[in-house]
Amino acid sequence: MITNMYDILRRPLITEKSSYQSGKLNQVSFEVHAKATKAQIKEAVETIFKVEVARVNVINMPAKRTKRLASRRMAVRRKAYKKAVILLAPGNTIDVFEGVR
Repeated sequence: MITNMYDILRRPLITEKSSYQSGKLNQVSFEVHAKATKAQIKEAVETIFKVEVARVNVINMPAKRTKRLASRRMAVRRKAYKKAVILLAPGNTIDVFEGVR
């Protein structure tokens, strides 16, 4: 059960692709709660960051298997998660790296 806005947005996703999207396309990516809806995600982003959201796309990312070579080729499984790609209205920005040098 989702009790408040901060439970919906788990963490921002910082990758090469998301950095490009935030710079050129005015989009930001977040890992969100597995049961969060598009309307809840939109409301959480608008409330927490004080911006206007134009669109929310949601993707269920499947679990993946990877190998670690450090200790005898150990198989590791990454968890599945839900990803939200949020298109901000023109003129709005979210600085994910605020205060980082």
